[in-house]
Amino acid sequence: MSRSKLKVYEYSGCSTCRNALKYLKSKKVEFEQLPIRETPPSVAELQKAKQYLGDIKRLFNTSGKDYREGNWKEKLGKLSEDQIYKELSANGNLVKRPFVVGDGWFLVGFKEEEWGERV
Repeated sequence: MSRSKLKVYEYSGCSTCRNALKYLKSKKVEFEQLPIRETPPSVAELQKAKQYLGDIKRLFNTSGKDYREGNWKEKLGKLSEDQIYKELSANGNLVKRPFVVGDGWFLVGFKEEEWGERV
Protein backbone atom coordinates (compact mmCIF):
# COMPACT_ATOMS: atom_id res chain seq x y z
CA MET A 1 0.00 0.00 0.00
CA SER A 2 1.55 3.29 -1.01
CA ARG A 3 1.05 6.36 1.10
CA SER A 4 1.33 9.92 0.04
CA LYS A 5 4.08 11.87 1.75
CA LEU A 6 3.02 13.81 4.82
CA LYS A 7 3.42 17.56 5.05
CA VAL A 8 4.72 18.58 8.46
CA TYR A 9 4.59 22.27 9.32
CA GLU A 10 6.97 22.80 12.22
CA TYR A 11 9.16 25.29 14.04
CA SER A 12 12.77 24.34 14.76
CA GLY A 13 12.70 26.07 18.17
CA CYS A 14 9.78 23.93 19.33
CA SER A 15 10.64 20.84 21.39
CA THR A 16 7.26 19.27 20.59
CA CYS A 17 8.03 19.61 16.88
CA ARG A 18 11.48 18.08 17.34
CA ASN A 19 9.95 15.14 19.21
CA ALA A 20 7.36 14.67 16.46
CA LEU A 21 10.02 14.69 13.72
CA LYS A 22 12.12 12.21 15.71
CA TYR A 23 9.05 9.98 16.02
CA LEU A 24 8.36 10.10 12.26
CA LYS A 25 12.00 9.31 11.46
CA SER A 26 11.97 6.37 13.91
CA LYS A 27 8.92 5.00 12.06
CA LYS A 28 10.65 5.61 8.69
CA VAL A 29 7.75 7.77 7.54
CA GLU A 30 8.44 9.96 4.54
CA PHE A 31 7.51 13.59 5.08
CA GLU A 32 8.03 17.06 3.73
CA GLN A 33 9.20 19.44 6.44
CA LEU A 34 7.95 23.03 6.16
CA PRO A 35 8.88 25.94 8.45
CA ILE A 36 5.51 27.06 9.82
CA ARG A 37 6.57 30.66 10.44
CA GLU A 38 7.81 31.23 6.90
CA THR A 39 5.34 28.89 5.18
CA PRO A 40 2.08 28.69 7.16
CA PRO A 41 -0.62 26.24 6.10
CA SER A 42 -2.93 27.47 3.34
CA VAL A 43 -6.49 28.60 3.95
CA ALA A 44 -7.69 25.42 2.16
CA GLU A 45 -5.57 23.19 4.42
CA LEU A 46 -6.82 24.99 7.52
CA GLN A 47 -10.45 24.68 6.40
CA LYS A 48 -10.06 20.94 5.76
CA ALA A 49 -8.26 20.50 9.09
CA LYS A 50 -11.13 22.23 10.90
CA GLN A 51 -13.64 19.90 9.20
CA TYR A 52 -11.55 16.91 10.25
CA LEU A 53 -10.79 18.10 13.80
CA GLY A 54 -14.22 19.59 14.44
CA ASP A 55 -13.29 22.79 16.24
CA ILE A 56 -11.50 25.81 14.80
CA LYS A 57 -9.98 26.53 18.23
CA ARG A 58 -7.92 23.32 17.92
CA LEU A 59 -5.97 25.01 15.11
CA PHE A 60 -4.58 27.68 17.44
CA ASN A 61 -1.32 27.64 19.36
CA THR A 62 -3.02 28.92 22.50
CA SER A 63 0.18 28.88 24.55
CA GLY A 64 2.05 31.04 22.04
CA LYS A 65 3.10 34.63 22.53
CA ASP A 66 1.30 35.82 19.36
CA TYR A 67 -1.97 34.26 20.58
CA ARG A 68 -1.71 35.86 24.03
CA GLU A 69 -0.46 39.27 22.90
CA GLY A 70 -2.99 39.37 20.05
CA ASN A 71 -5.81 38.76 22.55
CA TRP A 72 -7.06 35.89 20.39
CA LYS A 73 -9.10 34.30 23.16
CA GLU A 74 -11.39 37.32 23.01
CA LYS A 75 -11.09 37.91 19.23
CA LEU A 76 -12.21 34.41 18.25
CA GLY A 77 -15.86 35.06 19.07
CA LYS A 78 -15.91 38.29 17.07
CA LEU A 79 -14.37 37.16 13.75
CA SER A 80 -15.92 35.15 10.96
CA GLU A 81 -14.37 31.78 10.11
CA ASP A 82 -13.06 33.27 6.85
CA GLN A 83 -11.29 36.02 8.79
CA ILE A 84 -9.84 33.45 11.20
CA TYR A 85 -8.50 31.29 8.35
CA LYS A 86 -6.89 34.34 6.74
CA GLU A 87 -5.19 35.30 10.01
CA LEU A 88 -3.93 31.76 10.62
CA SER A 89 -2.60 31.40 7.07
CA ALA A 90 -0.84 34.77 7.37
CA ASN A 91 0.80 34.09 10.75
CA GLY A 92 2.22 30.62 11.29
CA ASN A 93 2.95 31.47 14.93
CA LEU A 94 -0.78 31.31 15.60
CA VAL A 95 -1.10 27.75 14.28
CA LYS A 96 -0.77 24.80 16.67
CA ARG A 97 2.32 22.88 15.78
CA PRO A 98 3.34 20.60 14.45
CA PHE A 99 0.54 20.83 11.91
CA VAL A 100 0.45 17.65 9.85
CA VAL A 101 -1.38 17.13 6.58
CA GLY A 102 -2.00 13.50 5.66
CA ASP A 103 -4.07 11.98 2.89
CA GLY A 104 -7.52 13.12 4.03
CA TRP A 105 -6.55 13.54 7.70
CA PHE A 106 -4.79 16.04 9.95
CA LEU A 107 -2.90 16.10 13.22
CA VAL A 108 -2.07 19.11 15.39
CA GLY A 109 0.33 18.99 18.29
CA PHE A 110 2.12 15.76 19.13
CA LYS A 111 0.64 12.98 21.20
CA GLU A 112 2.38 9.72 20.40
CA GLU A 113 -0.72 7.56 20.98
CA GLU A 114 -2.80 9.73 18.61
CA TRP A 115 -0.04 9.72 16.01
CA GLY A 116 0.33 5.93 16.29
CA GLU A 117 -3.24 5.54 15.05
CA ARG A 118 -2.55 7.64 11.94
CA VAL A 119 1.10 7.40 11.01
